[in-house]
Amino acid sequence: MATLLEITDPDDPRLADYRDLRDVELRKHLEAEHGLFLAEGAKVVRRSVEAGFTPRSFLMAPRWLEGLDDVLSRTDAPCYVLSEALAEEVTGFHVHRGALASLERRPLPSVSSVLEGARSVLVLEDIVDHTNVGAIFRSGAALGFDAVLLAPRCADPLYRRSVKVAMGTVFSVPWTRLPDWYDALPSLSAAGFTTVALTLAPDAVPIEEAVAGLDRVALVLGSEGHGLSSRWEQAADRRAIIPMRDGIDSLNVAAATAVACYVTARR
Repeated sequence: MATLLEITDPDDPRLADYRDLRDVELRKHLEAEHGLFLAEGAKVVRRSVEAGFTPRSFLMAPRWLEGLDDVLSRTDAPCYVLSEALAEEVTGFHVHRGALASLERRPLPSVSSVLEGARSVLVLEDIVDHTNVGAIFRSGAALGFDAVLLAPRCADPLYRRSVKVAMGTVFSVPWTRLPDWYDALPSLSAAGFTTVALTLAPDAVPIEEAVAGLDRVALVLGSEGHGLSSRWEQAADRRAIIPMRDGIDSLNVAAATAVACYVTARR
């Protein structure tokens, strides 16, 4: 059972994992240095623990203790109990869902282990917005995709905002980072996947046509600003568009992913 510790001082050093949560650069450095990530909200905290991640600690207001009693009973990690006003002072924002957990990261798995048995995969190149990454994971999980691969410069799926937007699906969908950006797509083709890049390239065909009849598919999505690099666009086996009305040529990458996943799942 977690040890409940009442906190009254916002400068208590035991709360270091939870400070300055709005400072993205500081948090990225701190979380990488200490090998941790944060889960926010009762549902996401529960899903992180159920997925087997080891808690370092919990932080929550008293009213959330009963609802998370089953989670707290599984661990010896400390649970820091403090008022919601004090939690806001520590974290830098209103913790309206009442509960946070700091958990230990795991070593990233190999690409081959993530792809084992997979038929539908999402491949992300340089998507840097944490909200978009979280939304992409949520769509992929909801529509039956088996794995996600990320280029080295993609945003962290375990950053607090990503985890929150994904509603914890980053814990259930296997994922890892690609060690070789340049030959990533040819390597996927060699592994038996047909890589389908979402792009406005002149030879792009409607997504329904691009994925029709395929067995193993890797949908390839590019960055929020410039889309796919020329290397990945040209290296893909097929190029696809989402048909839309005249005068509008694109969707937000998270929305485009949802549409493409839906079409691909129905292939």
